Amino acid sequence: MGFGGDVGSKKAVGSELTAVLPHDGLPWWKRGYLLKLNFSLLSLVLFCELNRFPAVPLTSSDLKFSAASANGYDGSLMNSLQALDQWENFMGKPSGAWLGWINAIYWLGAGIFFPIAAWLANKFGRKPGVYAGYSFLVLGSILQCAAPNDVAFILARFFVGCASALFGNAVPVLINEIAYPPHRGILNALFMCGWYVGGSVAAWVTFATRDYTSEWAWRLPSLLQLLLPVLALPGLLLAPESPRWLISVDRPDEAKNILAKAHAGGDQNSALVNYEFIEITTTIKAEQEAHGVASYADMVKTPGNRYRLFISISLGIFAQWAGNGVVSYYLSLVLDTVGVTSVTNQTLISACLQVWNLIFSVAGALSVDRLGRRPLFMASAVIMLISYVLVTALSGSFAETGNSKTGIAVIPFLFVFFAGYDIALSPFLTAYPCEIWPFRLRSRGLTVTWVASITAIFFNTFVNPIALATIGWKYYIVFVVVLLVMLVTVYFWYPETGGRSLEQIATIFDGEDAGVPDMQRVEFSGKEDVEMKEKV
Repeated sequence: MGFGGDVGSKKAVGSELTAVLPHDGLPWWKRGYLLKLNFSLLSLVLFCELNRFPAVPLTSSDLKFSAASANGYDGSLMNSLQALDQWENFMGKPSGAWLGWINAIYWLGAGIFFPIAAWLANKFGRKPGVYAGYSFLVLGSILQCAAPNDVAFILARFFVGCASALFGNAVPVLINEIAYPPHRGILNALFMCGWYVGGSVAAWVTFATRDYTSEWAWRLPSLLQLLLPVLALPGLLLAPESPRWLISVDRPDEAKNILAKAHAGGDQNSALVNYEFIEITTTIKAEQEAHGVASYADMVKTPGNRYRLFISISLGIFAQWAGNGVVSYYLSLVLDTVGVTSVTNQTLISACLQVWNLIFSVAGALSVDRLGRRPLFMASAVIMLISYVLVTALSGSFAETGNSKTGIAVIPFLFVFFAGYDIALSPFLTAYPCEIWPFRLRSRGLTVTWVASITAIFFNTFVNPIALATIGWKYYIVFVVVLLVMLVTVYFWYPETGGRSLEQIATIFDGEDAGVPDMQRVEFSGKEDVEMKEKV
């Protein structure tokens, strides 16, 4: 997985934290406690499958792997269903605003529940909201599969959207707050990659059922939305509650026990555990004493928080307005414009694109510490911009000449575009906001990013099909401009967050007001916590 090694650890968390890590040369997969922890966290990635927004059959609309894979499944599912005559007939051949509403109702449910999910995560812990999400997912999946009419189908999508919000808020925050420090960056970035796991499963299931003559061609894929979250359940049950949340509600003994079990095999006197416990406790207490009870209003009270808010909102918008929305839910419409109209070809391209996205999003996530967040963001913007310019030019040429070879030439550049999208916007949509916000605002900050994306998605789901039907390829020019704006924004305002612990990242935005202790003044050699607190 690319974890381990002093050099890799320094790039991930810096030299201070690396100094208190075990240096016996034993790799993480030979440490049972880390194997168990990473199994749990990789399972949680599957939840994203429900939370990725439309990108490539949904790129950031539904959550990933465990939490992530759930969202990706829905996006890819809706993209594929639109190519099936059985579903088209059942829904009355939807088009225009009606088709937009069928897709948008999912995001309405998510938009309503994201603030609720943030409240649950802060009030009751990170895990309870995930369990609540299961109930909505079961209800929505079963109703969608058994839907007697189009109204029931739409209501089911609303329930699945509610589940995606509950998964999409709590799971990435939980991953960040319980991961082994050198592994946090990669695991954090892998969450949204889960979307493509779900998307790949949905796309290939729909491809396999495309020749069914009955409505099971779309009902079976609808039911299988439950598959990945059910597979992820054992990992969720094994995952501990966030020690940072426990400290915030004055349960420090439980928090230290979790840190010891998860990061040191139960060794309460581990130098690493003592380092983490003191840094987390001191930082959270400083936040509470300086700001009191957290609220959304706090996001605009300080320069550092306003900077974070700008990044969170802009990232959420770029994730949906980079042009991915045109080829996500509406990939079949895009293919129609370039002459690829058969059900087999459309569902096959959709399925292959999901696998392609999975490969590149995972590659981006695994490179997060080695290459850095900022370089990946820049590379993503450049690749998407160049490929989209070419897609626009080829689509325009096809519209003028009708040459099928020119139309087909669009498809490879769509794959190049998504490779660019996948290396940064896929892994960082939740990872970056989780890193830049301090503990007391982390869940709310992530909610802001999700709501910004959902707002952008609502625009896309209604406007995209109408614009594509009205002006065709010329609509792509809008996204070329957006990509230029993204490139400039990333260059000037997206900082590198690598090489720091989760608490130390706050110093980038708040400086000395971050409340992060000077850990160089503490000796971590297995001494008691009280002695070290006095030194701090």
